[in-house]
Amino acid sequence: AGEGSGPVPGDGAGPPAPERVLFPPTFSVSEIKNKQRRHFMFLRWKQQQRKEKLALKKKRRKEREALGDKAPPKAVPKTIENQRVYDETTVDPNDEEVAFDEATDEFAPYFNRQTVPKILITTSDRPRGRTVRFCEQLATVIPNSHVYYRRGLALKRIIPQCIARDFTDLIVINEDRKIPNGLVLSHLPDGPTAHFRMSSVRLRKEIKRKGKEPTEHVPEVILNNFTTRLGHSIGRMFAALFPHDPQFIGRQVATFHNQRDYIFFRFHRYIFKSEKKVGIQELGPRFTLKLRSLQKGTFDSKFGEYEWIHKRREMDTSRRKFHL
Repeated sequence: AGEGSGPVPGDGAGPPAPERVLFPPTFSVSEIKNKQRRHFMFLRWKQQQRKEKLALKKKRRKEREALGDKAPPKAVPKTIENQRVYDETTVDPNDEEVAFDEATDEFAPYFNRQTVPKILITTSDRPRGRTVRFCEQLATVIPNSHVYYRRGLALKRIIPQCIARDFTDLIVINEDRKIPNGLVLSHLPDGPTAHFRMSSVRLRKEIKRKGKEPTEHVPEVILNNFTTRLGHSIGRMFAALFPHDPQFIGRQVATFHNQRDYIFFRFHRYIFKSEKKVGIQELGPRFTLKLRSLQKGTFDSKFGEYEWIHKRREMDTSRRKFHL
């Protein structure tokens, strides 16, 4: 060995360095033809990346601790939500035009306490067991709601009967291959009507660590992230399903959380463990909604006038563009 060369393994100069996976700069695991070998090398590469990321994280934490108060503020991680494209229809709570529209829209009688919510929940024609159970559980979440199973009766014939019997809203649960896959919400007597795609339906027995059956108390309602004019209208539709004055003694909460235009519904009961700690139990059911269209007036699939229709190829050009 020449001058400046490192210790040669086996010459007694010291223990051999720990083996470290070294990949060429242009290395690609996909170039390995053997499937088992390719999978093994991929796992080693992922493990090495995790170690390097953890070491970098520890190094940065030590640097912050050494600087103390002089440490620079933590960088805010980039997410799809905080990189959202600005929507010009975002609602300003102090906007006079928005206040005027709210005072004169179809939901004004409810918010002025002139009407009491009365909901009819029905299904597509001849529903199967899972859809039937979902409707029954949904009726325990929404106070003053009644379940009716259709037997070939058209919605256009149901709506006049609902109006005559003082129902304020109609909910239709559609199914495909015995699984609930759609929800139509129509506000009576003058609309509007919203069509949602439904997914990720979980009944009470399918939820882990669920609480006891819900009581008949009127729940609180939480609406999150309905920020645009369209989202504001959808949020008001959901709010109009529940009576005004929640019974806090029941400690039940119905949450409609909008995230990336997906509306997640959860039904919880909260429990006070101490003065500072609060625990929650999910009661179920749970489901996810995706708005497909908003139609003026009551349900009319042929001649209805649509305020908004989701067009995937035109509207979903950017992952950071949201409509609700």
